Amino acid sequence: GCVFPGPAELFAKLDTNKDGKVDVSELREGLAAMGIRTGKGAAQKIVSSGDQDKDDGLDFMEFSKYLKEHEKKLQLTFKSLDKNNDGKIDIMEIKQSLADLGLDISKEDAQKILQSIDADGTMTVDWNEWREHFLFNPATNLQEIIRYWKHSTVLDIGDSLTIPDEFTEEEKTTGLWWKQLSAGAMAGAVSRTGTAPLDRMKVFMQVHASKSNKISLVGGFKQMLKEGGPTSLWRGNGINVLKIAPETAIKFMAYEKIRTHERFMAGSLAGATAQTAIYPMEVLKTRLTLRKTGQYSGMFDCTKKILKNEGLKAFYKGYVPNILGIIPYAGIDLAVYESLKNLWLSHYAKDTANPGVLVLLGCGTISSTCGQLASYPLALIRTRMQAQASLEGSEQLPMNLMVKKILEKEGFFGLYRGILPNFMKVLPAVSISYVVYEYMRSGLGIQK
Repeated sequence: GCVFPGPAELFAKLDTNKDGKVDVSELREGLAAMGIRTGKGAAQKIVSSGDQDKDDGLDFMEFSKYLKEHEKKLQLTFKSLDKNNDGKIDIMEIKQSLADLGLDISKEDAQKILQSIDADGTMTVDWNEWREHFLFNPATNLQEIIRYWKHSTVLDIGDSLTIPDEFTEEEKTTGLWWKQLSAGAMAGAVSRTGTAPLDRMKVFMQVHASKSNKISLVGGFKQMLKEGGPTSLWRGNGINVLKIAPETAIKFMAYEKIRTHERFMAGSLAGATAQTAIYPMEVLKTRLTLRKTGQYSGMFDCTKKILKNEGLKAFYKGYVPNILGIIPYAGIDLAVYESLKNLWLSHYAKDTANPGVLVLLGCGTISSTCGQLASYPLALIRTRMQAQASLEGSEQLPMNLMVKKILEKEGFFGLYRGILPNFMKVLPAVSISYVVYEYMRSGLGIQK
């Protein structure tokens, strides 16, 4: 392909009336004159997406910002399509990528897509051809679908088993990734705090509810209020919020290291690494959540007492069921999300691949709910094991015997104690973290 002009040269070419900004008609005519094909309405879309001061045209700053941001997205897509990293995309790579997105197309169709982009007739597309073709097509199907449906992980449901987001090289060098991570962490902190009473109720039911000791939601909250007043509903929330930061960071770094392998495996391994590193905080959270008034003065006091009375290994109680829980959770979460996504795409993606916030939140919520349903018994066993020594006179059971005992005494549903408050907190948690994330994002100046 020809050498692509830089932003300044391009801008000068397009700004035919030399008023220092490029409006929709200048963009449309200029691109046509340069032989760059654009979809219908593309010029309008580009101008409105880049026009920050709303004067119906792009000045040079806005124009070059659009180019830069758009090019970054294109680069991400190009990299994800170029499976063998040879700097070119061939027919099989296009077919494979669409198959990954759940769109099976024939070899002929893939060839058509390729030919429409391939400027020099080599039957492969290099970065320059790709960039040139897509730079002024604000949203092309392939890319739209990839971009919109990246399973977003900013939604914090309080159970930290999701797969981390990927960042481009550029985002890493410009420091955008930490902004995104901190926006996510902030969102998690607010949403966990907002749903803490339900979380405490869940832990309570997991540990204390049984056939003989029935705890209802209302009754449980009344009991807590009576025992420790309104603030007691937030016991264990401090550490639950504190552990977001180290966990996100470790998960992200581990994921970066392992990422060459399948995304699901890498995500699960990264999750497991983070969980291993911060697991003592999980144990502290359970103990602090269940504490009676005056039992511990705070986190450090709790840590000291556990060390003194039970030794170091107490901090890894319930570790096995916790790690085992990551696999069904992450696997089912991803599988359900993919199927919902494909269902939506096959029915509604006529005019746009953008499903909108509600559909994405809905799919995310349903998929994580299914994941939780599958891994909940393991979570319950984990919480019970973490709590064991804090319940006086309870014997210390290993995992398999504990499952056996619960099944004998309580039946199958004994493994699902506390699931009601758990699911009640999903929707508010997702909504709160989404809203906070959006606010943080605009506050930190991160654009989609």
